[in-house]
Amino acid sequence: METNLIMEIDLPLTGYVIPVFFMLLGTACGTDSDHYSMDDYPSVPKMDVHVHMETDRPLFVEKAESDGFRLINVALEYTEGWNDVYRKFSYGQQQENAHPETVVNVTAFAVSDWDSPDWEEKVIHWLDSCFDQGALGVKVWKNIGMVSQDTAGNLIQIDDARFDRIFDHIRQRGKTLMGHLAEPKNCWLPLEEMTTNNDRNYYGNHPEYHMYLQPEMPSHEELIERRDNMLGKHPDLKFVGAHMGSLEYDVDELGRTLDRFPNMAVDLAARMGQVFYQTAEDREKVREFFIRYQDRLLYATDLSDNGSRTEEALHAAMDAAWKRDWEFFVSDNEMESDLINEPFQGLHLPKEVVDKVFYKNAIHWFGMEE
Repeated sequence: METNLIMEIDLPLTGYVIPVFFMLLGTACGTDSDHYSMDDYPSVPKMDVHVHMETDRPLFVEKAESDGFRLINVALEYTEGWNDVYRKFSYGQQQENAHPETVVNVTAFAVSDWDSPDWEEKVIHWLDSCFDQGALGVKVWKNIGMVSQDTAGNLIQIDDARFDRIFDHIRQRGKTLMGHLAEPKNCWLPLEEMTTNNDRNYYGNHPEYHMYLQPEMPSHEELIERRDNMLGKHPDLKFVGAHMGSLEYDVDELGRTLDRFPNMAVDLAARMGQVFYQTAEDREKVREFFIRYQDRLLYATDLSDNGSRTEEALHAAMDAAWKRDWEFFVSDNEMESDLINEPFQGLHLPKEVVDKVFYKNAIHWFGMEE
């Protein structure tokens, strides 16, 4: 004869049967206290450490707050030298002043006046003014090594001795250097040989940055070597390699670099396609990488708002990226993404790893207050 679950437990009814029953019921229903679920997404503290807000409207921040995100807004020198730096940092400061519990900033400097005799003094004065306003760090961009030249026509490289005083000052002020140096390795391949669709789209639309079309430019290996030369000269400088440190193509190679430079971490901004691609090839290797280097990986997207999209379009883009990535890290679901052509499975990382990647590592690597 069939008996119910409670009657099969040979314990006194008072004080034991009901707790044990619910314990077993929870196990039967698949409750997993060591892992998050999709339902946990809005309530778990999270941080996107690499976004670009170039507007004073609050739509990006409001969406972040409703989804449980804090934001690090990042300035950079793009194509207009110091004007880019001033404008982008100013927008970030407006957002931080309006939303101090949600937004913090990373500033930048320009090399457009590299040969000016007072360039170092100008940079240090500017950085100090930003630090005094609360900036947590400084971004250097791929124009160094790939675009910007001195007056003699030579590319400015990140291991140039002229940067040493700047990087020493950043370290002395207790701030972090964020570096987008080099590009994905796909950048040196023809479009049809690239491993991710997002890279094909980007370099198809931005041939000026497609190094395969410019064989006279430095190789990926040279740019990484120069970055590593710089880190070797400044071992005490806290460094966050943007976009997986441009070693997104191979978690093993990235792991070796992290082993070599203990003061280096990386963010994941705009490189989830490469993570998905490697996961489709060898999920366990990627999962083991995230667990082993759980203290050195920071969640980021490179999402942006310049005021041109509607609220619906902006929030849809944020939702698509943030919820896709949350599902990838917390579940073992079979997934697909337009970033790659192959299906892949979520990593189902433990809570403690997810908490570090999505929040705690940002606190540490950028010296933030909780």
